[in-house]
Amino acid sequence: MKTTQRVEELVKDTVEALGFELCDVEFLKEYGSWVLTLYIDKPGGVTIDECEQVSKAVDPILDETDPIEQAYYLSVSSLGLDRPLKKDRDYERNIGRRVEVKLFAPAGGRKEFAGELLSFDGETVRIQTDTGETVRIRTEDGETTLERKGIALAKPELKF
Repeated sequence: MKTTQRVEELVKDTVEALGFELCDVEFLKEYGSWVLTLYIDKPGGVTIDECEQVSKAVDPILDETDPIEQAYYLSVSSLGLDRPLKKDRDYERNIGRRVEVKLFAPAGGRKEFAGELLSFDGETVRIQTDTGETVRIRTEDGETTLERKGIALAKPELKF
């Protein structure tokens, strides 16, 4: 079992009991040190104080179970406005919102699409593209269906 999966298994119930969703766990080497990052979310967003609350709650669990051999820093963070959609839950959370999608290879002569995320079924992503866009891949009434395995990057579209 991967380190991130083990950590998720250990802390998920505690995070949820505090009223948050554990969205992702990363374990990466940054600037020569290992960092374990827990990404949390809740309706209305997450504050710094809430990140600290979660950190204080999961730290004793990680100390007691010691699922990571090397020294590391624990970080708890909100998802952020433009965090890429990685897991099924990320796509589901963004249904009804505008997204930007970049493909590994062109489809219908394009590699980039933007529009409202209409649905996600685990294998395909359906987007209502902007009015006037001409898209020649599995489209119907401006709706574009993209294969998930062909998506290099999908993230919420930010407009200021």
